Amino acid sequence: MPESQDAKLAMVEAGRRLWYRGLVGAKEGNLSVRLEDGTILCTAAGLDKGHMDATGIVEMSLDGSFRGEVQPSSEVRIHLRAYRERPDCRAVVHAHPPAATAFTVAGVPFPNDCLPEAAYVLGPVASVPFAFPGSEEVPDSLVPYLPGHKTVLLSHHGAMTLGATLEDAVDRMETLERIARILANATLLGGVTPMPKSAMDRLVSRMNGGLS
Repeated sequence: MPESQDAKLAMVEAGRRLWYRGLVGAKEGNLSVRLEDGTILCTAAGLDKGHMDATGIVEMSLDGSFRGEVQPSSEVRIHLRAYRERPDCRAVVHAHPPAATAFTVAGVPFPNDCLPEAAYVLGPVASVPFAFPGSEEVPDSLVPYLPGHKTVLLSHHGAMTLGATLEDAVDRMETLERIARILANATLLGGVTPMPKSAMDRLVSRMNGGLS
């Protein structure tokens, strides 16, 4: 299936990009894509995203059943829940971006009114209360936030981005971490200053509420 083959190659490249950018380390993180026929492609459990190949990608159904002996990531539940809640979602990335994750450890809300990219690319960033990793608690905790958010911080557990494409979801994760670093530096320099309200209003008016 050409679409499946192309998607797997894109996932391999996306895993390398996440690793290269320091958004995942060791065997952390996971990513998935939903194909036109509804098949879900998800990275396997215990996989180094910086050095994987197409054999580390599992084909599954939305009900969680999968083919072959390779086990999907233990966090696949959050991907499946996102696809169920968001018909427009075609890709999900879960990573552990250091600066962005630090906001959850410090209990600091993530502002979306300080940089144009924060408002336009990320949209409002949801901060989801802690849920035990790998359990059904995590996808359950996401349900109230998924309809209105494409960028989610998981308390003490990294971040999750949704995308209309895999590139879209990876771009969003990369932007989240870059903005988190800017905000952290601004705090050290004296504080975070929001954009003028008029500018924020104009940005919001351009947002269509979708994932692209």
